[in-house]
Amino acid sequence: MDTAPLTVASPEEPQETLRILIADDNDSDRLILQTIVRKEGHTVYTARDGQEAIDIFREQSPDIVLLDALMPNVDGFEAARTIKALAGDDLVPIIFLTSLRDATSLADCLAAGGLDFLSKPYNRIILQAKIKAFASMRRLHETVQRQRDEISLHNDRLIHEQEVAKQVFDNIAHPGCIDAPNIKYLLSPMAVFNGDLVLASRKPSGGMYVFLGDFTGHGLPAAIGAMPVSEIFYGMAQKGFSLQDILREINKKLKRILPVGVFCCACMYDLSFRKRSAEVWVGGLPDILVYRKKTRVIENLPSRHLPLGVVDNDRFKTETSVIPLDFGDKVFLWSDGIMEATNDRGEMFGEDRVRDVIASTPDADAIFSAIEAAVEKHAGRGEQDDDYTMVEVTMVNEEDMGEYFSDRGKSFLAGGPKDWSMTYELRPQTLREFNPLPLITHLLMEVPGLRPHSGKIYTILSELYSNALEHGVLGLQSDLKASADGFARYYLERTKKLSDLYAGSVKFHIDHHPVKDGGVLTIVVEDTGPGFDFKAREQASHKKEGYSGRGIPLIRTMCRSVRYLEPGNKVEVVFDWHVDV
Repeated sequence: MDTAPLTVASPEEPQETLRILIADDNDSDRLILQTIVRKEGHTVYTARDGQEAIDIFREQSPDIVLLDALMPNVDGFEAARTIKALAGDDLVPIIFLTSLRDATSLADCLAAGGLDFLSKPYNRIILQAKIKAFASMRRLHETVQRQRDEISLHNDRLIHEQEVAKQVFDNIAHPGCIDAPNIKYLLSPMAVFNGDLVLASRKPSGGMYVFLGDFTGHGLPAAIGAMPVSEIFYGMAQKGFSLQDILREINKKLKRILPVGVFCCACMYDLSFRKRSAEVWVGGLPDILVYRKKTRVIENLPSRHLPLGVVDNDRFKTETSVIPLDFGDKVFLWSDGIMEATNDRGEMFGEDRVRDVIASTPDADAIFSAIEAAVEKHAGRGEQDDDYTMVEVTMVNEEDMGEYFSDRGKSFLAGGPKDWSMTYELRPQTLREFNPLPLITHLLMEVPGLRPHSGKIYTILSELYSNALEHGVLGLQSDLKASADGFARYYLERTKKLSDLYAGSVKFHIDHHPVKDGGVLTIVVEDTGPGFDFKAREQASHKKEGYSGRGIPLIRTMCRSVRYLEPGNKVEVVFDWHVDV
């Protein structure tokens, strides 16, 4: 027996029930529409004029409005405008019911807020199709509104997270001296917290470090690395670590924590007020510009290195440029956002425009604000496409720094070693690869009450160690630093001799003896060099000009005594200190 294949009828999609307002002053037309709409299962509200339609809309908030264009009291055009205003962001489709035929009248229907019109006499099939189409449009609009609200909520949460992150970052960055009188800086972020950062810290030796970083990307993801960078920078700077040591530690940390493709373009600047010089490292950022105040000459210091976090430390390079600076000379650091700021024609601001601004600004102190204004004028008021970050650092007298470089804070004579001595000898391999000053300084800072004197102590240690290593062990002549060119040759020769060092040593003997409200610190530094005729120089005054010969006279102003021992390869300083309890 043949059997017909069994077919299962698919259930029809359930009909959506809508609330529909019909406003028409013609009773028969209103009844026809009411009958058609109710047969489709919808709820119907009826009105005889525009005012009644507005009142019903206020009370019932219908989903769709069928509105006659020509009605007494309030016509359909005015009623449509009022209903659209009452609906606000909600989509309430208005279909005009009209016997009008000319294009201008139909256009007026759409201009008043209608989305469509239905011509008399009414066609049931067309009306049903329009209602279904606008019902779908309403559902889509509701979905868009819901997604908009979710996006807005997500954005509010994101901004809150960035504000929290910025607060944490600001707390970490608190020890800095970014507001020092010789620093001007601009941070114009695209987000509350972003991948650009500017850090500045006083060095125990009395100078200062300045760091500018630009992480790849924008917003919070780009700013994740800013916190460890800040923590490492301030922690190591305050302990007297060298620029190279700080950069190596930051690179090591970022290489370990950042994903592939995320890194930090950066430059770091070591400013010495007493030596009137700067040491600069640049990795991946635009050229640093040096402005000479006396000659108005502009010099470039190009990027020579990869950004931080790209390669492991065994391939990371820390070679720097050392430059002499006169009072008033300025160094400009910036992220690529400054150079790549574009106008409405797609032209970048570029280094040439920066140079033009500097050259056309007669007052050196107005250069920074002139560059800022020029970038803003060039980019216009359109949407910012990158973070703008710029720093100006000026060489000044250390005395001009005021409270930023004074010994502040109250010290207490509690805990830590007080009465002790130690001997610390550095042999060739250590001299080549290791800077002992942060370690020795850190040890001395454990003496209760001695920390406020860290600047003077670091200066003493630094001058004694540099003299012992450079003049005693390496045999360099300080007279070479009499000129700017000689200054550069001196440090090239120092680097070469240090890399070839296989004999000699420097020995520290440090003794601390406590006294009432303070102590006596005796430091003896001895090298294996031949010594020198120290008696001819013992009466030298505190030198303030040139690039050399200022160290020992400066130490004499800080210490009770400074004396050389025969044959001149051993020096002893006695530093008295007291604390105001």
